[in-house]
Amino acid sequence: MIGAAAGRPAGALPLAVGIVALEFAAAVTSFVASTLLPVVTADLGARDRLALLVAGATLGLFVALPLAGRTVRLLGAARTLAVGVAVYLGGVALAATATYAWTFALGQFAGGVASGLLAVFGVSTAIRHLDEALRIRVVAASSAMWILPAMVGPAATLGLEHLVGWRWALLIPVPFVLAGRVLVVRATRGEQSSPGQVRPLRRALLAPVGVAGVVLGTGWWPIAAVGTLVAIVGVSAIMPSGTGSLARGTPAALAAMTLFAVGYFGADSLITVLLTDTYRVTLGEAAVVLGAAPLAWALTSLTVPRFVRGAAKHRFPVLGLAVAAGGVLATAVGAPSFAAALIGWTATGIGVGLAYPALYILATTPGTDGPDPGELAAAVITAEAFGGLFGRATGGVISSGTPDLGTTYLVFAAVLLLAAYAATRSTNRRTAADSAGSR
Repeated sequence: MIGAAAGRPAGALPLAVGIVALEFAAAVTSFVASTLLPVVTADLGARDRLALLVAGATLGLFVALPLAGRTVRLLGAARTLAVGVAVYLGGVALAATATYAWTFALGQFAGGVASGLLAVFGVSTAIRHLDEALRIRVVAASSAMWILPAMVGPAATLGLEHLVGWRWALLIPVPFVLAGRVLVVRATRGEQSSPGQVRPLRRALLAPVGVAGVVLGTGWWPIAAVGTLVAIVGVSAIMPSGTGSLARGTPAALAAMTLFAVGYFGADSLITVLLTDTYRVTLGEAAVVLGAAPLAWALTSLTVPRFVRGAAKHRFPVLGLAVAAGGVLATAVGAPSFAAALIGWTATGIGVGLAYPALYILATTPGTDGPDPGELAAAVITAEAFGGLFGRATGGVISSGTPDLGTTYLVFAAVLLLAAYAATRSTNRRTAADSAGSR
């Protein structure tokens, strides 16, 4: 999948493999944390503080994103990675030895900070050192890294928890993080940080403040509403200028990425409720449908890089997002049966698999006067993370106000169509004309 090519720097392949390894570690971390959450909650006596346990990693991520670019410029590559891994190991150790809910949440918070720092470094390094053809393969392979953890992660985690307890099971992702870190360090050894442009920090720090209101204000809609507005102001400061107005090029691609995350992850967060309440399927059947979209996403992504050439790079996001919108719509309004839900939700995953790799490349390709790689990396991670968070929160609000989840899914389908429109503006007219003329 990630093959060598003539003319590439010697460190390109190890860097690509290291970035994919860190994505695999992120997938393992996600499934381990979600699988162990009920056990941790019971052991710490924190059933009434569940939001605190869940929010730690999310808040840490949003704290890291505005600071990551500055950290890379200040410390350089090797030291940034060393700090990220040290914070990660400290957070894991704190969570694994926690006896109180707030201590566990603090450990998760540190892990979220480290994840954000390592993610921004990885993406920015890929922008600087990997050519477009290899980067799109890295994105596709990174999507595929979620297949194995999704299939065996929960069962393996529960088995290990039964043998040695949840505290040791929480350490499962550590070797994968360290392996990815070693590969990336070797590939970037001796790299000097570039000054780049410095964006205002004060307004960007409103993003984690607002996100805290969203994730901790569950059941208190005024707090969640104010938090959302504050977070939007902070997120807009992290994004390049023109993102909100769908300015052509990278800003429109980042807007499309945000809208995609709102539509897809919002729909994904409610799919089991839709299936069990509306379709009246069993939990086992709902689990099969739930896993169909991410599996289809990952497998489809693996086939996309070989077809993405020139102007096709701009067509795939539009086509894929339109297919995803159709899948969401079919899942919500189709015949209420297990087979119909499976087909509709699988189509959604196929659409996302078609769109995501090329859209990610478009969103991480800086223009001549665009943000530097560190700022652009923070922007694309923020777009996906905040879009997903906002989509889940929006789905919760809409579904709380109406028993008909079909209405909620109509909203998410419309958002995905809006993402498809934004993707049509992800290329400059001159670039599109040059690509067409070169065929």
